[in-house]
Amino acid sequence: MGGLSLTASAALAQPLTSLRPEARPGGAAALDSAPSGLRPRLRDSTARFVEEARLGGRTGFVALDARSGEILDQHDAYTRLPPASVAKAITALYALEALGGDHRFETRLVATGPIENGVVQGDLVLAGTGDPTLDTDALAEMALELKAMGVRGATGGLSVWGGAVPQQSQIDPVQLPHLAYNPAVSGLNLNYNRIYFSWAREGGGYALSLDARGTDARPEVAVATIEAVDRGTPVYTYAQENGVDVWTVGRRYLGDSGSRWLPVRRPALYAGQVFAELAEAQGIALGAVSEAASAPSGTVLVRHRSADLTKLVRDMLLYSTNLTAEQIGLAASVARGAGVVDLPGSGRAMSDWVEARFGVTPDLVDHSGLGGASRISAMQMAKILATPQAREELRPLLKSIRLYGPRGEGLARSPGVVVAKTGTLNFVSALAGYERTIGGRDIAFAIFSGDVDRRIDSQDDEEERPEGARSYNGRAKWLQQRLLQRWGIAYSAREASQG
Repeated sequence: MGGLSLTASAALAQPLTSLRPEARPGGAAALDSAPSGLRPRLRDSTARFVEEARLGGRTGFVALDARSGEILDQHDAYTRLPPASVAKAITALYALEALGGDHRFETRLVATGPIENGVVQGDLVLAGTGDPTLDTDALAEMALELKAMGVRGATGGLSVWGGAVPQQSQIDPVQLPHLAYNPAVSGLNLNYNRIYFSWAREGGGYALSLDARGTDARPEVAVATIEAVDRGTPVYTYAQENGVDVWTVGRRYLGDSGSRWLPVRRPALYAGQVFAELAEAQGIALGAVSEAASAPSGTVLVRHRSADLTKLVRDMLLYSTNLTAEQIGLAASVARGAGVVDLPGSGRAMSDWVEARFGVTPDLVDHSGLGGASRISAMQMAKILATPQAREELRPLLKSIRLYGPRGEGLARSPGVVVAKTGTLNFVSALAGYERTIGGRDIAFAIFSGDVDRRIDSQDDEEERPEGARSYNGRAKWLQQRLLQRWGIAYSAREASQG
């Protein structure tokens, strides 16, 4: 989970400087050992750590020898809990197997007829294959390439095609509507399917703008509108009227100025409107944008290719980008011929693949972990991580997790070196990955905590961060730290199974 919260006390957001998601806290661990206060007597049960965390709900964890699969430590390890963004680690394996690390998504401009005197005799179609990273700058480059070919327009105008994968207006329908980390999914995406909302006090009111912000260009589009209104709560309202995203925001929450990203619900049309404006700036008249009913056939005039899948996966695991997870998971299901028609169906297809490949049976409703209905146990997750496939393909792509003292201070010596995937929802915290212990032993671990009832109850509050969620997350992360530091000291290479 991520994004900026608009509250009266925090007047919202500083303007973002990049379309790329911000890295989450926790970098490479430099450390060398837990302070003496963190060194529990080895005969003590780690179940005591769970009691002392006072989380409520359930917590399950397990540490396995990564090579032999031997259970080193466990507590409630078979309880199935929401994995949150730890699900992205499974998605990474699923997509890499189905698509290959060299796979690149393409966005194409297709002419459905010949070009005569610089005019396409038919439609010009902007068609995607699911690239989650396409941005305004890339569309601007495509417009320049089209101009260089001498194209000045199209008799049929511009249409868009986003049907290469199943399209959905949002990842998780129970989330608040304004959360930018819960956008639509489509075969044609733009700017992580977000639009940039900025405001400034002007006279007795506010100047509001919505644009598809790039490095240089800031195209305004008709796919969304916003109005400031006088009211208490909610902070935002959303409706779709005649295909347009209609937003209102409570005037009292805006302060003097600010900005944030809002989700876009019709991303293919959004991308088309942005491209049409960028093309017009190059002297290419395309007129109104329509949505194509089927995949285009014709001549490909311009192609834009994403980075390779290995890099997309690495960035997804680092930044925990929900859209990337959903797009590569959907593309994998399509490539495998799973016949999925929606995101939950693709989540089920991935669950079936996990059972066939690893012999465990999760219940996954999406590919990002944003949907709180997904379930997997710590034991199931750790068994996946302990397989040769996961150790070879996934481990090198995971981010380093810093180990720290009880007040966040660095440690003089490291009890272990950890690479893992984090996961956070309100009243859910998860961590799963690998630890190399102080003695050189490799551990595959999973730690899942979730107060599911409290999470469900909090969804009625219409708050992005309900009361108690932040402190829950802090206690859960400290529990994870205590377990990792204990395991790093307790399990040495001398105890490891050989072979």
